[in-house]
Amino acid sequence: MNAKKVTKTLLAMGLALGVFAGAAVASSGTVKATEPQPEQQVRSVYTNELIPASQAVWRPIAVMMPTDKSAQPSYGIGNAKVLYEIMEEGNISRQLAIIDNWQGLERIGNIRSCRDYYIHIATEWDPILIHFGGVCYMQDRITAPDINNLSGTYEYGVGGEAPGSGKFYRTSDRKAPHNAYISAEGIISASEKLGYSLSTRPEYYNTTHFNFANGVNTLEQYPGAIPGNVIDLSDVFSYTKSYFTYNPETGLYSKSIHGKAQTDGLTGEQLTFSNVIIQNTNWAKRDAKGYLAFQTNDSTMDGYYFTKGRGIHITWKKTSDHEPTRYYDDNGNEIQINEGKTYIAIAQAGKSVKYS
Repeated sequence: MNAKKVTKTLLAMGLALGVFAGAAVASSGTVKATEPQPEQQVRSVYTNELIPASQAVWRPIAVMMPTDKSAQPSYGIGNAKVLYEIMEEGNISRQLAIIDNWQGLERIGNIRSCRDYYIHIATEWDPILIHFGGVCYMQDRITAPDINNLSGTYEYGVGGEAPGSGKFYRTSDRKAPHNAYISAEGIISASEKLGYSLSTRPEYYNTTHFNFANGVNTLEQYPGAIPGNVIDLSDVFSYTKSYFTYNPETGLYSKSIHGKAQTDGLTGEQLTFSNVIIQNTNWAKRDAKGYLAFQTNDSTMDGYYFTKGRGIHITWKKTSDHEPTRYYDDNGNEIQINEGKTYIAIAQAGKSVKYS
């Protein structure tokens, strides 16, 4: 697909919302010029920030990205409104980036393989899942009719199809497997060919996920709040030693891995988040290869929520793949998170979180 076709796709989606208002139809049926009207703004499902209505109609992508030291930095990861980090076999974590404003990105990735538990997590956002193969445990779920995925190779590693594989590309600045990417143009072209909807699917898409605060939630209403200026996940993710530092001037947490700032290769900017959630999760080792399983649909586990330099103990509940994960304080009330991006660590139960 060339740039003109991408532009036509964007325009068509905008017209469907009625957000392009540069002309008006007179009673005679002729078109007459009018003053351009400002585009309608709506609240983002992901961050609660105001965004153009034409952006809100786009379906998000969920991209598998590595944490390997030799694979840094990832490209387009700074656009992720929700970023998950989860352990894999080999004691190395991987990231699942939920990106809504991906349409102008020329380089997204690098892209790595998927595991079945990422699918269960991603599905609550009803994204187009983008990965480079996977493992046999994905076989039944990745081929289910509610899942739309693009894969650079056989979708569950030992078999299956490779939907959209021709739109992935490799670069020469890194060695495989850390050099596989896709572009927005490639995603649009592959999705149209495969019949995937590029706009949100009402039968699956939830318009509410997080319970956003009306204003700023400092957690001062919790007498038992814990300090949250530094969040050290080196026990949870021993390879990356993921680490967050709160900046009171910006009100955001800056993320580091491997002892230095984690940045986006497109911008060079460090990843920052308004909200940091630690979601303790039951897990098991599956086989001799060390493949893991996580019970991401549950109602019995706990964790922590950090924002604005403080933290509280929480519990969480997720009843099915397409249902959003809900987070509650110790009084049983759904927590109110702050406007902005959210990082979620799906932590192996029994791993400790250090904070100060």
